[in-house]
Amino acid sequence: MAEPGRPARSQGIAGTWPVGRAAPAGGFAPAGYGAWPALVEALRGWMRAEAGAGRLLPWVPVAFGSGIALYFTADHEPVLWVVAAIAAALMLGAVLLRRSRLFAPAIMIAAIAAGFAVATWKTARIAHTVLAKPLYSVSLSGFVETRDIRERTDRFVLRVTAMEAQRSEVKLERVRLSVRKGTAPEVGSFVQLKARLMPPISPVRPGSYDFSRDMFFQGIGASGFVMGAIAAAVPPDAGGLRLRYAAFMQGLRDAIDARIRAMLEGDNRAIATALLTGRRDAITTPVNDAMFISGLGHVLSISGYHMAVVAGVVFFAVRAVLALIPRLAVGFPIKKWSAAAALVAAAFYLLLSGAEVATQRSFFMTAVVLIAVMVDRRAITFRTLAVAALIVLAVAPEALVHPSFQMSFAATLGLVALVQIGMPNLFASPDHSATARIAMWGGREIAMLFLASLIAGLATTPYAAFHFHRVTPFGVLANLGAMPVVSALVMPAGLLGLLAAPFGLDGVFWWLMGIGIDWMVAVSRWVAALPGAVGRIPAFGIAPLIAASLGIIVMGLLRTPLRWSGALVLLVAILWGLADRRPDILIAGDGQSVAVRGRDGPLQMIRANKDGFLLKEWLAADADPRDAGSPSLAAGVSCDEAGCVTPLADGRLVALALRIDALADDCSRAALVVTARPAPPDCVAMVVDRQRLAAQGALALTRRGDGFAVQAVKARGTDRPWSPATAGEGDFSASLAPQAAAPRDATPSEADLQAED
Repeated sequence: MAEPGRPARSQGIAGTWPVGRAAPAGGFAPAGYGAWPALVEALRGWMRAEAGAGRLLPWVPVAFGSGIALYFTADHEPVLWVVAAIAAALMLGAVLLRRSRLFAPAIMIAAIAAGFAVATWKTARIAHTVLAKPLYSVSLSGFVETRDIRERTDRFVLRVTAMEAQRSEVKLERVRLSVRKGTAPEVGSFVQLKARLMPPISPVRPGSYDFSRDMFFQGIGASGFVMGAIAAAVPPDAGGLRLRYAAFMQGLRDAIDARIRAMLEGDNRAIATALLTGRRDAITTPVNDAMFISGLGHVLSISGYHMAVVAGVVFFAVRAVLALIPRLAVGFPIKKWSAAAALVAAAFYLLLSGAEVATQRSFFMTAVVLIAVMVDRRAITFRTLAVAALIVLAVAPEALVHPSFQMSFAATLGLVALVQIGMPNLFASPDHSATARIAMWGGREIAMLFLASLIAGLATTPYAAFHFHRVTPFGVLANLGAMPVVSALVMPAGLLGLLAAPFGLDGVFWWLMGIGIDWMVAVSRWVAALPGAVGRIPAFGIAPLIAASLGIIVMGLLRTPLRWSGALVLLVAILWGLADRRPDILIAGDGQSVAVRGRDGPLQMIRANKDGFLLKEWLAADADPRDAGSPSLAAGVSCDEAGCVTPLADGRLVALALRIDALADDCSRAALVVTARPAPPDCVAMVVDRQRLAAQGALALTRRGDGFAVQAVKARGTDRPWSPATAGEGDFSASLAPQAAAPRDATPSEADLQAED
């Protein structure tokens, strides 16, 4: 029976449970369990939105670029007809599946295969001989194709028509030669000379930038310097239309440079020339360093910004002039005419600046935007960016691994995302008087510039950290201070100077350009001198950079809250990169320089030559603030004419043997012996000798127990056109381990026994 005053249970069912609250099965379901179906449904909704109409195209260049990246990771050159056939079959399959749910994954896979095939085809199309060993006295004849005027030396590219070298039958198509300043021959001339040639520069450490790959895709098979005088000669032929065009454009650039030199001096002249003609090697080191430390280095390299300014100035100027004529303004599409004029101006700027790969990329992006205006389409969209990226990668797939491409498209992706997602709020009408007053006084424009600088700076940070080992903490401040002047004064004055030069009325425009450059340099020097302006980042592997790129792409391309998953990936990439362990020993590819990490942490340098570039790169990759002349680099290093010795953090010795007679002593005392000579087979120390260096290039060693893990520039079995395998390549392991000392013969000599008896 029920107790008095309490409700009775009915038919065995507990009537005491609160109404509307069901008992969870087993009693273990978490509180708020009903939120999980809502979250799952929200995720499904976001995914459906991301898979909607028009969302697939921006991901196609991502897949295409992934195929190109996959090509550059190959150990040897792929078979062209195989990869081309597979790519064609996959693209045909994607077309056949265009009405199926499998179309999206099919087109992505086909794009990856197409990128791989395009990169393979480009390499096969430009294939040429690359010098494998130095040649010390070579007779060359050929046409001068390009010329660079630099601060200390000049440099030119020679298209070789005849080549003679002792004990070598190699024939090169193009070589790049350095000469004393002021002695470089004219572009288009035919010359004869003697030169010392070296193989293209290989990476100075594992993971550093591969300049030999760049030179290969430029058609250059060797670099070096001229020995003696350069003699002009009668060419065997006219050299071709391309050479005449190069000579004409070089003459035009020289004329512009001469006019600027007559009006401006020092770094102002060098920067003005860099902005208009692409020559940026004459800028002095202090100003160049200040520009890059402050975050204004992008101004010195012709990029999308410069193309946008040129096209924008011409577009608005032509449109303003045409708008003054009422009949044209009312009855004709003057906006499209202005876009066409801007496209012509951008094309001329491309040719004037040398049409390098980075400049081509900028032109294609600008051209796609202007063509979109001409065909009545929205100009700044993800589709525009996708089409531009596909064009650039199809024309120059090698651009994918260049820092300028990576930084430019990362910044552009961030800016387009800002325009598509965040910028409409800034263009909204003010809803109260305070906002209206702020907007009237330029607050909206300042906010736009601040956001644009911030987004572009953050998007390019992973690539600056990976390639240059530094970040710009005050880059937004420098861009806010300098870029309005560059956009409103420096570039327009330069363009007007070019237009007025044929009439002799350009002097005032160069003067105005110089004033703007003075301000830009002053801002860069001020920002570079701020405490903490130099953000040094130690080198990290390619995997964190790939993860960071994925995070940036996801954050930029997605529209729903799923984009914030990209922020999580980016955070993981940052932590991953910062957790990379720095090597304990760095060994140059020629065996003449060794860096050893001692007890106090910084690297100690053993150098048998004065390779300043290598030392600068090693210090930058280690986030070391010292310069190449610092006496602390040799702290703890003992040297004589036979070699050098320095201790590791655990007290063991590392020896650099310079002479063959020093190897016996080094092998018995040092834990590791580095030598550019063949090491004796009975050396009990760990050895890095000439055979290993010739096969693997520069090495990075990381302590693992009593031995070292070895990371090489050239992995085992690598054979690419820009880095061919050497003859007789040895089989070297990925580690070094101490060798057990050979047991000594214990048998006494007969003379010793007789003496003791």
